[in-house]
Amino acid sequence: MGYTKEDIHSIVLKQREFFLSGKTLDIKFRKEQLKKLKEAIIRNEAKITKALYEDLGRSDAEAYFCDIGDVIMEINEYIKGLSKWNRPETHFSGLACFPSLFTKVYKLPYGVSLIISPFNFPFLLSLGVLAASMAGGNTALIKASSKSKSSTQVLKELIAETFDPSYVIVIDGGHDVADYCLEERVEKIFYTGSPNVGKHVMEMASKNLTPVTLELGGENGNWCLIRKDADLKDAARKIAFFKICNSGQVCININQVAVAKEVAKEFIEELKAAIIKQIGEKAFENEEYPKLITTRAYDNIAKEAEEYRDRIVFGGEGNPETQKYSPTIIYPVKVDEPIVNHEIFGPLLPIVEYEDDKVDEMLDVIARREHGLAFYVFTKNKKWAKKVMRSQQYGGGCINEVCLHLMVKGVPFNGVGHSGMGAYHGVWGFREFTHPSTVMIGSTHFNLSLREHPYNKKKKKILSSFLK
Repeated sequence: MGYTKEDIHSIVLKQREFFLSGKTLDIKFRKEQLKKLKEAIIRNEAKITKALYEDLGRSDAEAYFCDIGDVIMEINEYIKGLSKWNRPETHFSGLACFPSLFTKVYKLPYGVSLIISPFNFPFLLSLGVLAASMAGGNTALIKASSKSKSSTQVLKELIAETFDPSYVIVIDGGHDVADYCLEERVEKIFYTGSPNVGKHVMEMASKNLTPVTLELGGENGNWCLIRKDADLKDAARKIAFFKICNSGQVCININQVAVAKEVAKEFIEELKAAIIKQIGEKAFENEEYPKLITTRAYDNIAKEAEEYRDRIVFGGEGNPETQKYSPTIIYPVKVDEPIVNHEIFGPLLPIVEYEDDKVDEMLDVIARREHGLAFYVFTKNKKWAKKVMRSQQYGGGCINEVCLHLMVKGVPFNGVGHSGMGAYHGVWGFREFTHPSTVMIGSTHFNLSLREHPYNKKKKKILSSFLK
């Protein structure tokens, strides 16, 4: 089905009417809908797994780890915490407001939310965001990716069989349909994708002054810094796993590694060994190894690899028919070369050397570029690492680990600058899809006339002492 501008307008109007009915304000209703969403995911697990294999070549284990299990965990957290998070806050109004002693802060839903999800984690980054929107008491229009066709179809069927379209609906289509959605007056927009498209989303949203949450990969990609004292085998093992995951098509994946010159060659040998152990020397021939989403994505990766052919020390092979390109180590790469100045979003891994006693200079280079969605540090000096993590600008990250900060309950997932704005997951997602409303409860007794005209000297003196 091809959606027209009129179709999208009709959907938004119906969702607004549903929201205005007040049904979503009820916490019991929200929890029931979240449980229905969870049950639908479990019921459709086989279909989801099959779709992820067709779109991205994901193995069953990776499909569950990255898309299915994560969403279920997220929904469980919303169901458990929702009543507490939604509870109005009570504040003492202060003597200046006497005799009105108490003020409430209510957490109110926005209304109709628009969720624009990407291809790389088509269920996690649509249904995970949907759970936050539902927990906040909103309706939701999900614009799913046209690239992950099988996943989008399953997503449409799953939502259609579970919810009334006036509450939640999934639509497909290309950029034209996305623009139809952005032209509508919705109350909240959540976009996951590239910084360039993020700018377009913000521009469109500004016409209606719609609040926007952006989760972006970052223009210069995510750095990983390895000191000479790091456990190189451990670092290599974790980095290899991460670069293999979804064939590098992960917004928080390592884009480039800065490694101390003193241990660079040793680290590269450990990294080669780790990749071979996990996925084989010719990963593109391994059935478990994921593929790139489109022929165009494959061609872009293959083309960039060719530009650095003389410095490929591992990998550099692929199969255009299966759209699989092996994890590829490129070394040495200078810090100002093009490949370390943009988001790769694939299995290429450039290695930049720096002198360990000049690590502050390396950090300064990173700090002066656009902020990444993630930052990773490997070192035995945890005191130094914590200091660095408190001083750099990035969304989130790890010390001596990769990616797992994404799975920690109760903490935010977010970007900063060109890697995004706003935060979600758990209570942070609830906050992102609600707005605080302050309401003072007035008194009809003992009201003083101090604030009312006329202002004589006595009133001014009393008012001044109250306010000071």
